[in-house]
Amino acid sequence: MPRLTFFAVLGAAIERGEHHRTVFDRFRPGFDLEAEVRARKAAGWSYRFELDDFYPDALPCLGRLRADGYRIGVAGNQPAEAEAALQAAGVPADFIATSARWGVDKPSPEFFTRVAHAAGLPSAHIAYVGDRLDNDIAPALDAGMTAIFIRRGPWGHIHAAKLVAGRASAVVRCLGELPEVLAALSLTAEATPAGGG
Repeated sequence: MPRLTFFAVLGAAIERGEHHRTVFDRFRPGFDLEAEVRARKAAGWSYRFELDDFYPDALPCLGRLRADGYRIGVAGNQPAEAEAALQAAGVPADFIATSARWGVDKPSPEFFTRVAHAAGLPSAHIAYVGDRLDNDIAPALDAGMTAIFIRRGPWGHIHAAKLVAGRASAVVRCLGELPEVLAALSLTAEATPAGGG
């Protein structure tokens, strides 16, 4: 199917609040994601990230924040293999974690408790950056974190129109804005920016 068609259906699923994996079933009823992943692995595919997979400002932003003395964490709803793939891609982070390894997915409060534990800081000292209101912003705020909404990607643009977006501690259009936003929020280098995927 054309990519534009796929993304149009994905956008509709996001707008309806459906899980993003329902898109696969719309194009191929009965789609078994786990079986497809096993088949791809058997054919030699491995989970990895290439530099082109990142937004152009992502790695420079993380590098700058690290140089400024912030601890960096990357945690998201991803398969366990994503941890090694992100490390191999050179993501400058103090910790990288996945929901699969932790055994708990966002938006569960336990996921955000794990982020604070991995960071080694109280929740009030953590800035959590995410593009979803349901999986990132609302639960991060509920956990006592500073929640920074990034208006980018399918969820970011669709969720930005929802009223709950106003709950975010701050809104950025790109990660290049993050260092100044953290300073404006008086989050010093003892805080840990963490983000999800």
